[in-house]
Amino acid sequence: MSRSTRSGTRGEILDAAARLFAATGFKGTSLQDIAGEVGCSKAALLYHFDGKDAILAELLAPAVEAFTTLDARLAGLGDEDVQLAAVEGYVDLVMRFRREVTVLYDDIPALLQRPAFAGVHGMSDRLLDALAARSPAPAARIAALMVLSAVPVICMERIEIGVRTAPIMIGDDELRSILTRSAARTLDLRGA
Repeated sequence: MSRSTRSGTRGEILDAAARLFAATGFKGTSLQDIAGEVGCSKAALLYHFDGKDAILAELLAPAVEAFTTLDARLAGLGDEDVQLAAVEGYVDLVMRFRREVTVLYDDIPALLQRPAFAGVHGMSDRLLDALAARSPAPAARIAALMVLSAVPVICMERIEIGVRTAPIMIGDDELRSILTRSAARTLDLRGA
């Protein structure tokens, strides 16, 4: 098998896994389900990946890398600049990685316990702190939690709140603008 064939199959496995994880959750998707979706055997799938955790780690690696970059950028900002940068950076991050957010959303606590995501908890805490303008005030922390929780739900490829609802049909630029303005209002961010 040529290298390009393996790369193509690897990409097909990742795409199939992402669709299945988003539809039925990580726990609800088996390696056999993924192999069946790709049209290969479970043994062939295991030739490319050591298991379901390895598929998940590779699928989410670009999003984790982008989150790490945002975390580093926010760490270098002063208190007066960090909140707006956190809002804009977080909205951009979630919109860029909608599929990955959809995969993670149902099982976030369990999935983030995996070794591949060891640093994500700390980055999430620091993002929350930045969204709260590094304030310990309960109102600032609660508003930051609202933004941290709501943006992914709105950006997910599917939105489920009790029952399946229709997606919001607007373009990405308009959605990004609305999310940024709404987050800024929620955080009582002046000048945004």
